[in-house]
Amino acid sequence: MRDIGFIGLGTMGLAMCRRLVEAGHDVAVWNRTPRVGAELVALGGRRVLLEEALGSAVVFSMLSNDAAAEAVFSEENLRLMPAGSVHVGFESLSLAAADSATARHAAAGVDYVAAPVIGRPPVAAAGQLNILLAGKRAAADRVEPLLAELCSRTWYLGDRPRLANLVKICVNYNLIHTLQALSESVAIAERGGVDPALLVELLNSTLYPGPAYGGYGREIAARRYEPVGFSVELGLKDLSLAEQAAAETGTPLPTAPVLREMFERTLAEPDIAELDWAAIAEIVRRERATS
Repeated sequence: MRDIGFIGLGTMGLAMCRRLVEAGHDVAVWNRTPRVGAELVALGGRRVLLEEALGSAVVFSMLSNDAAAEAVFSEENLRLMPAGSVHVGFESLSLAAADSATARHAAAGVDYVAAPVIGRPPVAAAGQLNILLAGKRAAADRVEPLLAELCSRTWYLGDRPRLANLVKICVNYNLIHTLQALSESVAIAERGGVDPALLVELLNSTLYPGPAYGGYGREIAARRYEPVGFSVELGLKDLSLAEQAAAETGTPLPTAPVLREMFERTLAEPDIAELDWAAIAEIVRRERATS
């Protein structure tokens, strides 16, 4: 059993934290919205103040964006963490935010390991995530036994935390293209009189087996965008991270403007703005080509 602090109980954080509690770890949980996490307390987790969660030897976090991560792990708050403790950040950050976090942790004498995850909440609940890992090798080795309870594999990418975030940005940029490709293909099939579920089954059984085409394809074909695994707003955030990383590395992204338009138009539609990010498919469905 390990003493763990867990900060950030959104949909993903909640699923991951539950696994740790059910494994018998002593988990001190903190969330910015206090009412979240009642089920963890019922299972044996401890709801605590932020300073107590930060006082754990190992602190995990799953926060929504750069601003939230910088607010919780500020210079002032990092001074509350014991020297030699490890913070594992599961959130997806921009490269600039990852560099800033690395510098703040080093100044506070706290090891920082970036560990963004690949997988949706049901995958997290089953302990089958893939975790992208970057930070000092010794610190990564210290937390790997705990991470093993959350994932099917860790991918160690190097000693600079930004590298894990860079790879996560690339993964999500590919996934955004997958959503758009499915959106367009399903719309063509529907308008041509083909059952879109059959098209998705064909794609997933032949060219693209796996959770992206299988899971998101079924959602799009059935127009089933709830429960929300990942929101449209967060999808646009991740697209922005890809645009920022491309600008830093001097990489052209010819398709990014079209993808941005799809997300922005989805957010402008009240009936789909709060749904899963696969709901960008509805923008294509609602349009008619003009000649």
